[in-house]
Amino acid sequence: MPAHQFELLREEHIEELNTRALFYRHSTGAELLSLINDDENKVFGINFRTPPTDSTGVAHILEHAVLCGSRKYPVKEPFVELIKGSLNTFLNAFTYPDKTCYPVASTNLKDFYNLIDVYLDAVFYPRITPQVLEQEGWHYEVEEDGAKLSYKGVVFNEMKGAYSDPERVAAEFAQHSLFPDNTYGVESGGHPRAIPDLSFEQFKVFHEDYYHPSNARIFFYGDDDAEQRLVLLEEYLGDFEPKVIDSDIGPQPRFAAPKRLEHVYAAEAQEEGGKCYITVNWLLEEEVDPDERRGLQILDYALLGTPGSALRKVLIDSGLGEDLTGSGLETEMKQIFFGAGLKGVREENVDAVEKLLLDTLAQIEREGVDKGMVAAGLNTAEFRLRENNTGSYPRGLGLMLRCLARWLYDRDPYTALRFEDSLAQLRKNLEGDERFLEKLLRRHLLENNHRTTVVLKPDEELAERQEREEQERLAAVRAQMSDAELAQVAEAARKLQEAQERPDDPADLAKLPRLELSDLDKKIKTIPIEEVQLEGARVLHHDLFTNRIAYLDMGFDMSALPQEYLPYVSLFGRALLEMGTEKEDFVQLQQRIGAQTGGLWTHPIISRHRQGDELHALLFVRGKTTVARAAELMDILRDVLLTARLDDKARFLQMVLEEKAGEESGLVPGGHRVVSLRLRSRFDKSAWVSEQMGGINYLFFLRELIAEIERDWPAVQRRLEEMRALIFNRSGLLCNVTLGGEDRAPFDEELGRLLAQLPAAGAAPQIWTPDYGTVDEGLVIPAQVNYVGKAANLYDLGYELHGSSSIITRYLGASWLWDRVRVQGGAYGAFCSFDSFSGILSYASYRDPNVLQTLKNYDGSGGFLRQLDINDDELSKAIIGAVGDLDSYQLPDSKGYTSMMRDLTGVDDVYRQRIRDEILGTTAADFCAFADVLDAAASQGAVAVLGSEEAMDAANAEQENFLQKIKVL
Repeated sequence: MPAHQFELLREEHIEELNTRALFYRHSTGAELLSLINDDENKVFGINFRTPPTDSTGVAHILEHAVLCGSRKYPVKEPFVELIKGSLNTFLNAFTYPDKTCYPVASTNLKDFYNLIDVYLDAVFYPRITPQVLEQEGWHYEVEEDGAKLSYKGVVFNEMKGAYSDPERVAAEFAQHSLFPDNTYGVESGGHPRAIPDLSFEQFKVFHEDYYHPSNARIFFYGDDDAEQRLVLLEEYLGDFEPKVIDSDIGPQPRFAAPKRLEHVYAAEAQEEGGKCYITVNWLLEEEVDPDERRGLQILDYALLGTPGSALRKVLIDSGLGEDLTGSGLETEMKQIFFGAGLKGVREENVDAVEKLLLDTLAQIEREGVDKGMVAAGLNTAEFRLRENNTGSYPRGLGLMLRCLARWLYDRDPYTALRFEDSLAQLRKNLEGDERFLEKLLRRHLLENNHRTTVVLKPDEELAERQEREEQERLAAVRAQMSDAELAQVAEAARKLQEAQERPDDPADLAKLPRLELSDLDKKIKTIPIEEVQLEGARVLHHDLFTNRIAYLDMGFDMSALPQEYLPYVSLFGRALLEMGTEKEDFVQLQQRIGAQTGGLWTHPIISRHRQGDELHALLFVRGKTTVARAAELMDILRDVLLTARLDDKARFLQMVLEEKAGEESGLVPGGHRVVSLRLRSRFDKSAWVSEQMGGINYLFFLRELIAEIERDWPAVQRRLEEMRALIFNRSGLLCNVTLGGEDRAPFDEELGRLLAQLPAAGAAPQIWTPDYGTVDEGLVIPAQVNYVGKAANLYDLGYELHGSSSIITRYLGASWLWDRVRVQGGAYGAFCSFDSFSGILSYASYRDPNVLQTLKNYDGSGGFLRQLDINDDELSKAIIGAVGDLDSYQLPDSKGYTSMMRDLTGVDDVYRQRIRDEILGTTAADFCAFADVLDAAASQGAVAVLGSEEAMDAANAEQENFLQKIKVL
């Protein structure tokens, strides 16, 4: 009998990726795309088409549920056990509107195979029980007096948080407006009102219907053995017979005329007129061929892709709103759609925004798309495709998602892998028809009646109304319950908590595949680095293969800035690139950057040195380009650094409005980061500076700055000009270059030419005196969930750094906090981190229904560690997971940047090896010793909570007004 039942249908070499691509179909109907190359960061993914028919969140809850134990691995949380003790470079799952994806990645072959085995068993043989639905989805809980019911559940609270984010709400309504008649018109993540309608039978049937090989699209990528992939899969797929599965996504019927829809979002009291979101959205034709799709992507870039893009510029310059909103061109679903609009729009201006948008598109079609922007778009698209830089995501994962955008709908997945032919065809189309893009614009947008205008208005009473409706619904359910039924609900909740608290059987835990300590490298991994002096500046070189792309980071010392200028840094960085230069306006500058480089951006870095209180504050100007275009990059940098225009009041004001809108819209999706930075700024100078540049204080500053620009623009401009004079010189300049050694000499020559044009001397450093807060804070926003933080400086409490701290805090997050805050408390997540430079330990929760209970769980961390009887297997697993974090996979540009940061902060190889040795040598006694300092942190730590005023008031009523309320939104 053959080792597998796969039939090879297609084999091609993908020149662009230096990859061999094989396409198989299994006897069950499962499809496999197997990509073979020399990338050590191996990727596996199994994906199912999962179109929901309602907004109960069944697909999303099931994504959580299948990772809660399976046939071979009958433990409560195999996913968490993998997080604890794997060298994975990626481990997660995603629910999209029409698919569910389960990807893993690792550079270690044994680990890779372990991850695949656990995930395959999880998706095909999960532990689908009522208790799993209750935990991950929803369940009733009986309040102590028995008079009231409440809802609990991880996804229920996650989606409550999602629907507290108006940006996400606007995007959902825009999508639903275009697809009222198919799966894209419902909420795949689950709407909080609909989630409690999901029954266990529906939940179970959804898995039976869709989680079958006949509905699976499987993906492999990397340098592992191609034949072994088939053998591994056959172990699972061989158990199944072919099955007819109806998971097709029917097309949305076309509209005869455009539609307008209005909705509301939860907001605090606002100025008269409110702040609305408006998007105009189009559903494109059902089938768009690949060449035309590439043209639409260039059109999207020309319309919205940069601050100088035509439609974006007109909308922003209008002053009708604070920032852009809308999807742009969305290509990940069966039918492409496009949307654009503004947020922060006064209600009386909504119609004007719609008219302006439509008129502008008509004018662009009539007068032609700017040829400079088209050239920039073409170069940018080509550069990104050739670079294939997926940041912290594995490259294979990016390719899998690109392929699924076609493959999921029974289209050719190979189209997403190749790009040379489509780029050549696009250039041919543009050269052969000078109105090629204009024709796309007319056909797909201007002449397309399948259009919606969606307006989202603020409603100060919505949050209260939603809460009241939820309580009324619960009261109605409670009123219909007999005493016996109520007792049954209470007993079910009690049994769920009992199951959550019950430890896994050690024999079951032992079934999970795992690495051994002997599988780990004992020595650190190093990155090549060489320091030279060039025109008086420090230059760090990293000789890495980059496919002839040069990455340059220029870090300018900010220590000469007066303290009151710190909040201007991010805006100043944007102004350099978004206000033009002495010889070109900002649109021309954006086009020049797009046409001649791979991108240019600014980024401030604030960090302590690992030894002492020395503070590094650098404004980085970062760029990348092909080696052949190094001279062009340096010319652009010279113009930006020395001649950027800083005198455009209207443009700068709009940037401030965009920043403010961005900070406000980031509060709900990033609340855990907000409270963490706020707390760390109570103890550490570098965190305090970062808070002024990008935290709550920064948001307050932006609001004041808007008024000052209108009142005294010359004073604001004067500060910007002074910042340039104080920052841009060679004194304290650090340059970081990552590229292959054979290209170093010509690149250095061009870099030296740039450096020689910069002023040599800088001003004396300023003394910054942080105003550390002293009170526990309740940061009030209109949200249905909370973000609860607590922090303390462990060094102040007597702790001396040991490498075991990284294992212990990681273990706390994946065990105690996961169980207490997420599983039992219903929050979507909880985190524990320790900054070895500053000594700050911080806790934070994500989309949390609780406040005081979460703080109590944080304070219980020391007791948990003290009572922890960690066996050798658990300890080894914890060590392996921590080493995996140390050895995280990085692409060449990230390696060069990491090496530079190590040099900047004193993290040399001797220190790194010491920490690694201490991690590898961690014992159970280290866990117990760490408990003492956590107890001290519990009694002396600072608290910050971001969430609803009702949650703050309830916490203060129970605990003596310990939170000082500060209204943020």
